[in-house]
Amino acid sequence: MSSFANKSEHQKVAEAEIESFRNELGPFVVAAETTRMAMLFADAERSNCPIIFANDSLLSLTGYDRDEVLGRSLAFMLVHDADRETLAQLAGKFGGTSDKGVEFLCRRKDDSEFWAAVFISPVRDEAGTVIQYFASFVDLTKHKEDEARSKMLIDELNHRVKNVLATVQAIVWQALRTSSDPKTIQQAIESRLVALSRSHDLLTHENWESAGLHDIIANALEPFERADGLSGRIFIAGDNVRFPPKAALALGIVFNELATNAVKYGALSTDNGALHIDWKTVSSPEGQRVLLQWREAGGPVVAAPSRRGFGSRVIDRVLAHELAGEVRMDFLADGLICSCSLLVPKDAG
Repeated sequence: MSSFANKSEHQKVAEAEIESFRNELGPFVVAAETTRMAMLFADAERSNCPIIFANDSLLSLTGYDRDEVLGRSLAFMLVHDADRETLAQLAGKFGGTSDKGVEFLCRRKDDSEFWAAVFISPVRDEAGTVIQYFASFVDLTKHKEDEARSKMLIDELNHRVKNVLATVQAIVWQALRTSSDPKTIQQAIESRLVALSRSHDLLTHENWESAGLHDIIANALEPFERADGLSGRIFIAGDNVRFPPKAALALGIVFNELATNAVKYGALSTDNGALHIDWKTVSSPEGQRVLLQWREAGGPVVAAPSRRGFGSRVIDRVLAHELAGEVRMDFLADGLICSCSLLVPKDAG
């Protein structure tokens, strides 16, 4: 604390009044000094209601020294100290009888900011005259952070729901467009919704931050291995390159389509066919790219389809739009080779 000779007259008067204040209220002041709640008293008999007492908890919360607080108006702690509306709100609390708190954005000595609920109550003498104001502060910083985090999560959830509904709409529309048989339509919709659901489960285990490419492929193919007894005929090799949620969902749909075609018409439709999926990561002017090959062998003789089905359209559109991808389908006699070049998003984690 600075020496008494160097203090302003306001500070000298304020500190002198504290001694009188302590003597008058005795045990209450001692309790206020030691409580963990930030508190202050202001002089109601002066125009700017200068602070005449501040406890250690308030000083700890704001970072000010006691002699930097005494004699000053409470308004100096507010971030919006030049905002007339904020000052009017504060002035309205002084002299009022409401016990409701008002939220203010406050400034610490180091210029960092914090939200506080400020409760202001009048202190009256025996004649009923307001002689002081008692103010207590509740730090709302964590509450505000939690509030902001909750809003962010709700916004993210809404965004995901909209994306899922758009994907479901596309799946249903394409299934209705490519067939008129109710059973075929049902199977097409169900298999793709199950694939979408499995991708959601994978991302949930990863806290919706990202998913590894190896995990995405294994997750998409696992139902086919289990249901069709294909264990030992599917080989996956490559680093677990991370992809963000939107890209991971897209890739899950793509590999489900490729697997469905392989089981129906390709290498996995026979007893001796096999599937090899491998990839490597390379640098490109746009960033890191994954060069992936899906190679089928040992299946029936393959011929290029006469028309592009739903699966082909999904693969082209999803990879091109979501991952700036390039796709080439080679329908060789021994089996399909699907070559993909996928841009790894910078936010893949």
